[in-house]
Amino acid sequence: MPCSNLRKPLLLAALFASTLPATLLKAQTPTHTFAVSGNQFLMDGKPYQILSGEMHYPRVPRAYWRDRFQKARAMGLNTITVYVFWNAHEAKKGVYDFSGQNDIAEYIREAQQEGLNVILRPGPYICGEWELGGYPSWLLKDPNLVLRSDDPKYTAEVHTWLMRLGKEIKPLLLKNGGPIIAVQLENEYGSFGDDKAYLEELKKELHESGMGDSLIYTADGPEQLPKGSLPELPAVINFGTGDAEKAFATLAKERPDGPKMSGEYWAGWFDHWGEKHQVTDGNKEAAEYRWMIEHGYSVSMYMFHGGTSFGWMNGANSNGKNYQPDTTSYDYNAPLDEKGTPTAKFFAFRKAISEVTKTTPPPLPKPVTLQAFPIEPKMLSASLWKNLPKPVTSKKLLTFEDLDQPYGYVLYRTQLRAGDGGKLVLGGLHDYAQVYVDQKLVGTADRRLGTDTVELPAVARAATLDVLVENSGRVNYTKVIRTERTGLTGTVTLDGKEPVGWQIYSLAMDHVASLPFNAEPCSGPCFYQVQMDVQMPVDTYLNTSELHKGMVWLGERPLGRFWSVGPQYALYTPGPWLHAGKNAVHFFDLMGDSTDILTTTVAPIFDTPKK
Repeated sequence: MPCSNLRKPLLLAALFASTLPATLLKAQTPTHTFAVSGNQFLMDGKPYQILSGEMHYPRVPRAYWRDRFQKARAMGLNTITVYVFWNAHEAKKGVYDFSGQNDIAEYIREAQQEGLNVILRPGPYICGEWELGGYPSWLLKDPNLVLRSDDPKYTAEVHTWLMRLGKEIKPLLLKNGGPIIAVQLENEYGSFGDDKAYLEELKKELHESGMGDSLIYTADGPEQLPKGSLPELPAVINFGTGDAEKAFATLAKERPDGPKMSGEYWAGWFDHWGEKHQVTDGNKEAAEYRWMIEHGYSVSMYMFHGGTSFGWMNGANSNGKNYQPDTTSYDYNAPLDEKGTPTAKFFAFRKAISEVTKTTPPPLPKPVTLQAFPIEPKMLSASLWKNLPKPVTSKKLLTFEDLDQPYGYVLYRTQLRAGDGGKLVLGGLHDYAQVYVDQKLVGTADRRLGTDTVELPAVARAATLDVLVENSGRVNYTKVIRTERTGLTGTVTLDGKEPVGWQIYSLAMDHVASLPFNAEPCSGPCFYQVQMDVQMPVDTYLNTSELHKGMVWLGERPLGRFWSVGPQYALYTPGPWLHAGKNAVHFFDLMGDSTDILTTTVAPIFDTPKK
């Protein structure tokens, strides 16, 4: 049948609908209500227990969102909790991206289509083991702007962002026919400060954006609840394994008339580079979870499915002294593992939910296929030294933010005179540096280890000093976030004297596929290109255990980091991001040489850190 004929009934229906009274049209769209009454939530006036799980749209390939939602339902969940990642949507100031992997509206719609409600956590600060706690790095370009404060420069940026986000979110609120039943105000603010005026102003921003036309609540640790909550809003509590009984007792004391809910029940934990892979007691967690839901408490599990902090987006912890960058994998030892496979923990929670609620959950969807693919032995390379961009000449050191560069590397170059040498101090190193004299490695400095000095042997003649600095992930927690400008952020001295003048190379590494790769041997900081033969695109893992330290790309898409210190030695590679035939894989290795070998495997590789 011709398309023009198909359109006629639709056009007539639309014309007829346009003549109906607006009140009648609105009545045809069923809406629900969600509220608090005493110690419980009410959905359409009836008691409602939230059984939620946290899952993040940037950490799960878009093609798998629906699969993961179906698995949430199959475990017995009725809600999905999700952060909004500001830096994913506005990587460059004023340029917004809500497409593809960043299509949060579609993510929420698909959750609804799979029978799930949604709890939204728009921040603007989210923590989440995510780069700078979700803030775009360009906020730090002005060193006087103060994050998470009433600083007018900060609040102006937050206002602009929330107004734009509201356009995506408002149609998806429960009152408008969407699945969003609640919106969180800020995020664990009581662990950061106690400025109630700041929270009140942010609440006004949520209302102005349209997102406040919902149930607004706060979430904090039990002891931090008084500082991070507002008296007029419901408050929920976040805690880990073994703390439920004590935490709910504290909540009852602080809020005897409010709803009883765990906003984050930590059913796992995350990994730091150079530390052990985290595995928690699933049986103990399932038993504690059962205790909570038997008491009628609502629970949001963090994480139900962690997924992957693809590319450069891992965060880091710091208390102002130590620095602990997170791995690319966000497996989190969650009920669904990084590749979306149900674990023993999944089935333990499923059993608890089914038995307590006396319901039979839906069946699990078809398992995702994994396969190891051959990688051709021919490896092409391109030396970093031969492919440097045009530098910026500066008398002073410039940070990544000064260069309008969010992630990657920056090379700082200066000249040595004959006889120069001694202790090189890299003040304010953020985060990892390799130091070269005439392109020969002479030492490393690592914020993670608290090292910022390298001994330079005296040079016999004039030479070039290079300091190659990596952004290993900006801190996402504590007030350290306010000082997370990246690169050489302090004073650099050699033998007590500051070098005079710098050439600074911005290495954002966002066009690796276009480098002039060739068959020449390469050592030191090098880019490599290999071809992976894919018969049918399905999930796989890239085995990075024979590499040193750097980044992997699928074509131009940054996949994630590798580092020989562990505990992660394989990168999850989603099938939907592959195509049948030859797939170019690129990687940059700071210490590349002929021993670099990249293979594939069908399972993650977690191990104890290498010494």
